[in-house]
Amino acid sequence: MKKYLIAAAVALSAGAVHAASTPAPRAENAYLSQQDAAARAARVSNVDYTLDFALTGKEAFSGTTTVSFDLTDASQALTIDLDKATITSLVVNGKAVTPQYNQWFITLAAQDLKAGRNTVTIAYTRLHSTNGEGLHRMVDPVDGRVYTYSHFEPAAAHQMFPVFDQPDLKGTYQITVSTPADWVVSSTTRETSVQDIDGGKRWTFPRSKKLSPYNFSLHAGPYKVWEDNSGKYPMRLFARQSVAAQVSPQDWFRYTRQGLGFFDQYFGIPYQFEKYDQLLVPDFLYGAMENAAAITFAEGRFLHKEEMTAAQKQSLAGVIMHEMAHQWFGDLVTMKWWNGLWLNESFASFMGTLATAEATEFTNAWQGFYSGGKQAAYVQDQRVTTHAIETPVASTANAFDNIDAITYSKGASTLKQLRHLLGEEVFRQGVHNYLVKYQYRNATLDDFIGSLGEAAQRDLSGWTKQWLYEAGVNTIAADFSCKGGKLSSFTLRQNAASPALPTLREQRVQIALFQQGAQGLALSKNVAVTYQGAVTAVPELQGAACPDLVYPNYQDWGFAQVQLDKKSFATARASLSKVEDPLLRSMLWQSLWDSVRAAKLPLNDFLGTVLANAPAEKDYTLLGDIVDKMRAAQGYLDAMGPSAYRTKVGAQLEQMAFAATQAASADKNFQRRWFGAYLNLASSPAALKQLADILDGKLVVPGLNVSQDVRWEIIGRLNRYAYPGSAALLAAEQGRDKSDSGQQAAIAAAAGRPDAKVKAEWLATIADLQTTLPFSRVRTAMNSLYPAEQGALNELSAAQRLDSLGQLDKTAGPVYMRAYGPALIPATCTPASVQRLETAIVKFPDLSDGTKRSLSVTKQEDERCVAIKKVMTIF
Repeated sequence: MKKYLIAAAVALSAGAVHAASTPAPRAENAYLSQQDAAARAARVSNVDYTLDFALTGKEAFSGTTTVSFDLTDASQALTIDLDKATITSLVVNGKAVTPQYNQWFITLAAQDLKAGRNTVTIAYTRLHSTNGEGLHRMVDPVDGRVYTYSHFEPAAAHQMFPVFDQPDLKGTYQITVSTPADWVVSSTTRETSVQDIDGGKRWTFPRSKKLSPYNFSLHAGPYKVWEDNSGKYPMRLFARQSVAAQVSPQDWFRYTRQGLGFFDQYFGIPYQFEKYDQLLVPDFLYGAMENAAAITFAEGRFLHKEEMTAAQKQSLAGVIMHEMAHQWFGDLVTMKWWNGLWLNESFASFMGTLATAEATEFTNAWQGFYSGGKQAAYVQDQRVTTHAIETPVASTANAFDNIDAITYSKGASTLKQLRHLLGEEVFRQGVHNYLVKYQYRNATLDDFIGSLGEAAQRDLSGWTKQWLYEAGVNTIAADFSCKGGKLSSFTLRQNAASPALPTLREQRVQIALFQQGAQGLALSKNVAVTYQGAVTAVPELQGAACPDLVYPNYQDWGFAQVQLDKKSFATARASLSKVEDPLLRSMLWQSLWDSVRAAKLPLNDFLGTVLANAPAEKDYTLLGDIVDKMRAAQGYLDAMGPSAYRTKVGAQLEQMAFAATQAASADKNFQRRWFGAYLNLASSPAALKQLADILDGKLVVPGLNVSQDVRWEIIGRLNRYAYPGSAALLAAEQGRDKSDSGQQAAIAAAAGRPDAKVKAEWLATIADLQTTLPFSRVRTAMNSLYPAEQGALNELSAAQRLDSLGQLDKTAGPVYMRAYGPALIPATCTPASVQRLETAIVKFPDLSDGTKRSLSVTKQEDERCVAIKKVMTIF
């Protein structure tokens, strides 16, 4: 493996050198290829940007960029990235030149360049972005205030200013910004002066430390600002004025202070960026972004119109920690090219969970990781689109093709079990050494693994090949026999993912044996085992009492799906409520759900287990997992179409959730979790009437606060089932709530209404790529248009949507298609629907990689739904 890695590195290096000496012209399109990036990086170094922006709050902004850099070879033209701008002047090394500009990049002619230090100054104007990339602009519908923020990942800095927009050309940034008088500005550094100027203010910031372009940021607007200086580093929190009451700054500052203390100690390198700003921003494409010292967070996830639940606080703490880990791993040390993005995200996911568990009150964070991100990774790794953790990325167009649960959670799980394999302190020392060696530089996977291998004094090349360059999830199972009530033999068997994915892996797990007793299941023996290959004998277990249940990944050290033996599976089904350990209980629930998804356990049997066990669940995190599985089960039933069973079990689930809501009046966390389940289950006339009565105050549930968010959830549900009077309720609520979140909720409720005319109107808006509707609203409509139970309405436009997929994919761009594909490629849980998707796959061989993935996954999940329906015993 080491020879393979070295050969690959030599080949890439040779290619880069060849490209630098005789480069082909850069492709005339919006994206940067890895080959072109390598050729540019071979020539350019020591980059410094001096940026001057004029922000007025209007639809366009202007800027002047001066970029200085060293150039080793001036015999060929050089490109600087700049997207859709109007250039007003271009000066290269003191000479005014006519721009050679194609709206994607500027080409600097060889005769205007020189070997050594070059300086280029570009003045330009550009429209603000409205799709969440570049310098995004939003007008608050409540008070008309204008807010801007930047978002540059993976390669969108050139949507704001001229830049070498690739991660391995790090630079420093010195900025000045003119703004309206009531605006504040946040960037990587803290401002050194703010001066009054005609009509506004001028902000001056000192030069930053070296950063990749996607880690730099600038955010400006009339934000509300909270400050806290109680920790080692000054902290600030920003939010729009109209939503400030929905922010709990004390929680943000507490988790931030705890995280900075933890990471300073763990990494052994103090936080490098001197201050810590966090901003809640509207219309955000993702959950959060790790801009150095000025981290952005999606408002939709972190604004709350009533006191946060424990789950919401844990989510907040986890995301703060994730983005904070990036300040070291991603910002301080950055991958060389986008194929290394997984390592940034995997490491931040792993470290974010570790910090949450060890530095906050959420000591069970790994249980939440198991039931959330890790299960998503198992699902992703079993899809037809599964991929290795480390994958090639041909160009910036493909940078996010493989950004999924494998990138985040499988990678994090891999690092988690590597920590168990090497030992916690060895792992920590290897990470420390890596950060020290490569700080303010770019690094590769080999650099990271090499640092860990040196710390462990072990060659990790074989491990790297198994885990990072091979796709698929393995299955492990206990194989044992008993004589005279004692184990006479015990082996752990490992199966490959499939014949096409034959890799067997090495990892360390715990094998736990349990006995059934009067007090429930009790742990009788637990051993740690490092296994590899198809069969690993475990002689330490011979002679132990014959178990009623064996779990071969106890406490979730490893990344492998567990296949319970028949006896253990029967024990799990019968004794869920008798398992004291919440994590083990989570794992046993997961085994049942895995069997449903594999079409081995009938869905109706699983729902019987839910009805029998869920009301008694006292672990808050696990209850959330059970509720999620319940919703997923209902989604399958809805997609299968109306049936007597669906009506019967739907009513039972509704009644269970509402009774649990009433019973939990003394615990707001449990009550809100159960009421959320009820909201997502309600579909019968009786349940919908109860929701309507709660909305207008006719029915009061003790302890339940019907907040504005809850009001919108109820209205959305009533409209989704066309409850009498629901359209009028929607119109009235929309008139009362003018907030951005209210507008989003109104769109969701309107688009979800089961009306063919409504669907056609929204489809036309979604397909109109020139619509003035902000993309965040378009995404909301996409995700709300066809709920699972509206299969007949889905069918009305299904053929049209599939026929237009090829053309839409060519014109809409990857940001749009990443939202469109999962939401609007039609699937209705029938063999005919599966065949239609197969036909589309054959018909459109030239789709972008991302859209191909969406189409293939939709077909596979449609096949799964058909298989689940086939094994149900009630049809």
